[in-house]
Amino acid sequence: MMSNELTLVVRLGLAFILGAVVGLERESAHRPAGFRTHTLVSVGAALVMVLSQSIPGADPARMGAQVVSGVGFLGAGSILREGFTVRGLTTAASLWVVAAIGLACGAGFFLGAGFTVLLAVIALGPLSRLEKLLPSTRPEHKVVRLELEDLPGRLGTVCQCMGRLAVGIKDINIEEAAEKGRLAVWLTLNLPPAVSIQQVIAELSAIKGVYGVTSDER
Repeated sequence: MMSNELTLVVRLGLAFILGAVVGLERESAHRPAGFRTHTLVSVGAALVMVLSQSIPGADPARMGAQVVSGVGFLGAGSILREGFTVRGLTTAASLWVVAAIGLACGAGFFLGAGFTVLLAVIALGPLSRLEKLLPSTRPEHKVVRLELEDLPGRLGTVCQCMGRLAVGIKDINIEEAAEKGRLAVWLTLNLPPAVSIQQVIAELSAIKGVYGVTSDER
């Protein structure tokens, strides 16, 4: 009995620690699912796996699959759509990985769980910073919101400005602004490597009849 209780404590405790390690990285990046969420997912997954091995007739593989499926719904809740920008995919993936880590701890596969945490932290931290340093030839997608004077030709002037910068307009969404006589315009832009979002904002702000230019830049 003491041996079983010790095994339970070790497996759940390790799941807690490993889940917390990944959660701390997400917390430091101010993501929707942070330290506590990742820790709870990891511990919960570990407990399910321990129970599946302790209950006579239970199928550990099936219970583990149910955990992974359930975490999919939790991950979907961390995916946010802001205008035309989708964020939270990496956090959703990290929750899925943490659930797998918890299952591994619950099954006693400590080496695999620990090495997965190491790889996950590298992917979320140093690898993401390395990705930003690598030169890219792909257009960068950005969303810009501006308030535009509701007069004929104003939007055309904005499009001409983007054309001079060789910035492609992927999508346009127009609504009435809170202030009368203005339109709220969202532009989904394809930025070439030579053009920064700050340059785009500066050019748009200089156009007559354009007010309050903002972007989805973090």
